[in-house]
Amino acid sequence: MATPAPIPQHTRHKLEQIFKPDYPICKEDVIWVLELIKKKVAEEDPMLLDLSQPRLLKSYHYFAEMAMMLVHRRHLFDQEADRLRAWLIEAASGIIDLPPSALRKARY
Repeated sequence: MATPAPIPQHTRHKLEQIFKPDYPICKEDVIWVLELIKKKVAEEDPMLLDLSQPRLLKSYHYFAEMAMMLVHRRHLFDQEADRLRAWLIEAASGIIDLPPSALRKARY
């Protein structure tokens, strides 16, 4: 099993901030996480080889849901923040090294 490449401190800090329940997530945050996922896939990160096909498909599904939401809506709504975070967690799971706060949120 491949170990995740270390994430730069500023990236880890931004991920921790985005996944805090009281942080007002915005469109730019969603785009930033999607770009991070896209970069990992484009770089063919060795961690991706350890993911099962169902996990990859699930990540792709949520990545696409987020992308389509951004295409069809001009604004993200505060009441959707929990759903946006949950979808980001699903899209990023196994692809980027998520902070513990995000993983706790995904388990409930």
